[in-house]
Amino acid sequence: MTTRRILSAALLAVLLLVGCGTSASSSPAASATTAVTPAEGKQLIDSMGASLTVIDVRTPAEYAAGHLANALNLDLEGGMFSKGIATLTKGAAYMVYCHSGRRSAIAASTMAAAGFTKVYDLGGVAAWQAAGLPLVTG
Repeated sequence: MTTRRILSAALLAVLLLVGCGTSASSSPAASATTAVTPAEGKQLIDSMGASLTVIDVRTPAEYAAGHLANALNLDLEGGMFSKGIATLTKGAAYMVYCHSGRRSAIAASTMAAAGFTKVYDLGGVAAWQAAGLPLVTG
């Protein structure tokens, strides 16, 4: 193994250890988001009603194929997400989701970093469907 590879491997190991560790001084962004299961997400929707804004961060085509009722479509990768969240109240409650959970995690982190204090990450709509929960189309 070359010296460069050894140093790269050592740096990667240190970054992974530091990045996976927890501490009492976690950033506010990390504590502003909460991952929720489909059942917990359904319970939040039912209990919070209109005070919870549900945000679908998938493309408009994915959204049209089936989304949670009353969800706001702010395409994360299409440029609408940043513009859309700039108009939202930071102290309100939001639940974000995508197809599999990758984009929703990015969206939740982005919102927390922007100062949003109540962000729930539902993960993927695929898990929502697998739990037998409904989608609407249109």
